[in-house]
Amino acid sequence: MTLKLDKLPDREPAKIAFTASPELKAALNDYAEIYRRTYGHKEGVADLIPFMLEAFMNADPGFKRARKELENARSSSQSTKATEI
Repeated sequence: MTLKLDKLPDREPAKIAFTASPELKAALNDYAEIYRRTYGHKEGVADLIPFMLEAFMNADPGFKRARKELENARSSSQSTKATEI
């Protein structure tokens, strides 16, 4: 059955923990302080990191190309599995 509306994306936030070097932690704290001074609104490092990562990945053309290829490969693989059933 085909619907006009695609399956809705996963909207459940995922918590990811990682270990940062002391230098990276200091840089993240500095970034949060510069953000506060720039926008007049304090945001915690943990709140800024997801947006920083998203901006980084959106600005990486190599990642965008490779991700599109990966998505195409997944789609091809799923169509092959569907026709086998």
